[in-house]
Amino acid sequence: MLKLYDVEVHSRLLLGTARYPSPAVLAEAVRRSKAEIVTVSLRREAAGGKAGGAFFELIRELGVRVLPNTAGCHSVQEAVLTAKMARDVFRTDWIKLEVIGHHDTLQPDVFGLVEAARILTGEGFQVFPYTTDDLVVAEKLLEAGCRILMPWCAPIGSAMGPVNPMALRSFRAHFPEVPLVVDAGIGRPSHAAAVMEYGYDAVLLNTAVAGASDPAAMAEAFALAIDAGGIAHGAVPLEPRDMAVPSTPVIGKAVFS
Repeated sequence: MLKLYDVEVHSRLLLGTARYPSPAVLAEAVRRSKAEIVTVSLRREAAGGKAGGAFFELIRELGVRVLPNTAGCHSVQEAVLTAKMARDVFRTDWIKLEVIGHHDTLQPDVFGLVEAARILTGEGFQVFPYTTDDLVVAEKLLEAGCRILMPWCAPIGSAMGPVNPMALRSFRAHFPEVPLVVDAGIGRPSHAAAVMEYGYDAVLLNTAVAGASDPAAMAEAFALAIDAGGIAHGAVPLEPRDMAVPSTPVIGKAVFS
């Protein structure tokens, strides 16, 4: 069981809802992933008019919990305003906080992120901050009131997977009691399994599923990989060795002369 703020969920896959070919494909992907939390952009909901209302109705029919996000916000003021609007629209204190600082890499503006997180937690929000793997920034986010951290493993939508495994491992080791969700850069189920083997608590992804030729099948594949990686972490995998070790015992082996 995974506890995010005061909510317990079984699934360790958080699924984005953007860029799917159709609402029907999105619905099937959510079902096959068994995700219990989906992220939703306020901009998409507000801009869609009647279509936006139909989209939100679809999400409600799926019986999942909504995690609104501030995707596309490039300033503290914009992110805070979007979060407040999202709370009114979606009726939740949860917010996935993004404050983008670089147009090409979509890397977070970590200074603005901390400032926005402090403002929002002070107003009762339960903040899920999209951040880098920087330990100092993470400490500042916790000091600002965040109880969950969401480090990237690569730029959003890049599908590169963990580009700095050592940093992700160090991040996990430095915050053993904090729920950690890898957010951004996951491209394949094997990437998701790898970060779960590092000891992460969950994975949030969107493009890797929505951009697949069969999103529903890919969603299921990710769910299975995340479960496998989590189980493997609990079983404590062998560490790499610099020499061969025979799997068949040598002692007691028959000797012919």
